[in-house]
Amino acid sequence: MSSTNLNLNSDVAELTRELCDIESVSGNEREIADAIESALRSFDHLSVVRDGDAVVASTNLGRSKRVIIAGHIDTVPVANNLPTKLMSFEREQVIWGRGSVDMKAGVAVMLKLAATVTEPVVDVTWVFYDNEEVEASKNGLGRLMRNHPELVIGGFAVLCEPTGSIVEGGCNGTLRAELVFSGKKAHSARSWMGENAIHKLGAALEFLSSFEPAEVEVDGLVYKESLNAVLVSGGIATNVIADKATLTVNYRFAPSKTQAQAGDYVKSLFSGCEINIVDSAPGARPGLQSPEAKAFVAAVGTSVHPKYGWTDVARFSELGIPAVNYGPGDPNKAHADDESLPASQIYACESGLRNFLTSNL
Repeated sequence: MSSTNLNLNSDVAELTRELCDIESVSGNEREIADAIESALRSFDHLSVVRDGDAVVASTNLGRSKRVIIAGHIDTVPVANNLPTKLMSFEREQVIWGRGSVDMKAGVAVMLKLAATVTEPVVDVTWVFYDNEEVEASKNGLGRLMRNHPELVIGGFAVLCEPTGSIVEGGCNGTLRAELVFSGKKAHSARSWMGENAIHKLGAALEFLSSFEPAEVEVDGLVYKESLNAVLVSGGIATNVIADKATLTVNYRFAPSKTQAQAGDYVKSLFSGCEINIVDSAPGARPGLQSPEAKAFVAAVGTSVHPKYGWTDVARFSELGIPAVNYGPGDPNKAHADDESLPASQIYACESGLRNFLTSNL
């Protein structure tokens, strides 16, 4: 078990810093998972289950409704931004450091409320999971859904991803496609004897630079799509004309589209190349029509916006569980070298979630 002892009754901003200072880049979550498990097992009102480096804590009070509140405990790689710092900016306390936004502030709120809200008006399943920041096949929430489907049953779910402590409904889907262009090798001094595959990328890149993404209304929220080149590869040596070049594109599509429709759409945009869909994940509709979702929005008292990035609300949506995103931190600061958030957003999220869990639904 971890040598780090988390005090879940401490100030939630201080708890955020404690969590951030436990480095937990994807694949290296053991220490933080140990610390979370150890802390949660000290509370009699919680039943705790461990699966790999995911920890699930549940109340079993016999309530008529159950809500799932989830968050991932891993981060993207550290970039000289640990340990955390407590800074002052425009008279506001700011926590700086890797994971502060994405999403250990949200995890801190979850842990504080799991420990201190002992009689919620609904039964609550708190899910702390690993490997969210890497490929979907490793995702800890997905693994939990396969290994312990009984632990992720509920009428409503909240994912504490950073939203600036406002409610963001649903999420865009995401798809990666490789555009493979073929040519013919030749010595670069006699380039006319070959066919340069790298040069063929030009038309696709020019198209992408002028591409106008759609804005799609889904259940009252407007989702902005995007299509971008994200990786380029090609060539084997500096004196050889490349016979193969690959352009990887990422399409973020509105939740009204299926993965198959998104793939067909991308394939319709390009020609003169082989197109391979290498990875995709579905979007999630806003899910704001359920009674629990309406009660949540009323309890936290914020406006509702669409979620443009992909989040694990889509996994709940696939199970038929309405889900929203709600957590502290500006998502534009996620993964940034200067990742940081105001402490006030952490307190606002703590207050909003506490109100939801203690108010009559």
